Amino acid sequence: MRDIRVSFFMTFMILLCLGVVMIYSSSCVYALEVMKNGAFFLTRHLMFLVIGSVVMFAVMTVDYRLIQKHARLILGLAFLLLVLVLVPGIGKISSGARRWFSFGPINFQPSEFAKVALIIYLADFFSRKKGMVRSFKQGFVPVMTVMALMCALIIKQPDMGNTVLVFIITLAMFFVAGGRTSYLVSIFLMALPVIIFLVISAPYRLRRVVAFMNPWEDAQGAGFQLSQSQMALGSGGFWGVGLGKSVQKLFYLPAAHTDFIFSIIGEELGFLGAIAVVALFVLLIWQGIRILKNTSDPFGYFICIGILVMIGIQAAVNIGVSIGALPTKGLPLPFISYGGSALIFNMAVIGLILNVSRTQDVGG
Repeated sequence: MRDIRVSFFMTFMILLCLGVVMIYSSSCVYALEVMKNGAFFLTRHLMFLVIGSVVMFAVMTVDYRLIQKHARLILGLAFLLLVLVLVPGIGKISSGARRWFSFGPINFQPSEFAKVALIIYLADFFSRKKGMVRSFKQGFVPVMTVMALMCALIIKQPDMGNTVLVFIITLAMFFVAGGRTSYLVSIFLMALPVIIFLVISAPYRLRRVVAFMNPWEDAQGAGFQLSQSQMALGSGGFWGVGLGKSVQKLFYLPAAHTDFIFSIIGEELGFLGAIAVVALFVLLIWQGIRILKNTSDPFGYFICIGILVMIGIQAAVNIGVSIGALPTKGLPLPFISYGGSALIFNMAVIGLILNVSRTQDVGG
């Protein structure tokens, strides 16, 4: 399985390198004007890369099966952090959301850790329960209770994007573990009115949905971000306007180096560059699937399932939002968008997949 692991790692490294280039390209003008330092976001991103690399290699060196022994403790820590971040004076408020702990120049987002903790817990649960997964009382109820509690704490921040992601990860892992389809359908039907209520009850979410339906109807208001994103992608053509030559990053497209970095890629590198990014994510997921297919350990298998779903859904949603196929959600493009906590934990889970693969090579 070494060849698969090398291919998986090289694809991941290409995405990381692309992220470094595009973060500098998309943020340098904004950083120079606002921070008086054109390399401000690049420097911080490189710092997060160093931290992420240390974490990733640390995760790779420890037998991943030792993590299983502490799965419930890790989940408990995640819940504790999700509660603490909501406490005034502890959690940091930014743009009306209380999602971060602030440690000097570094902000830590506990929901990023919570997603990984959930995957570890569910992988442990499904690998231990096996035949009990189809049981309503012993399989369905415990899993959905954990998911519901985590979703409730994350939406309280509020963070709709990661709430939906936690929901999808849980359902996907439950399905792969052999859970009853009828249970999945029922929980989806129960969650649908809750999601609708959450959208309607928050004016800014409702404006996003309305803008998604027709962003050009209010291109200077609710549809501004999405219309500017589509302009960036459209102006790139097939070959792009050239690296560093984006017009939309000049204070037209908000969050150009974070949530909408794919739009800048499309503008500067064109349709060819955008398709290459999609192809890299498809290749990464495919190589990850090949690793899990060669994994005999149930815990490692479910770990890989959860991680690949998390990365794949984040990439699909971010790209879908950028092209106007989905309503605006605050999910970064994995390995490419600027963002400390997301990058560090995404690198950590890559290390976890590589650990699973390497352990299988040495005899399981």
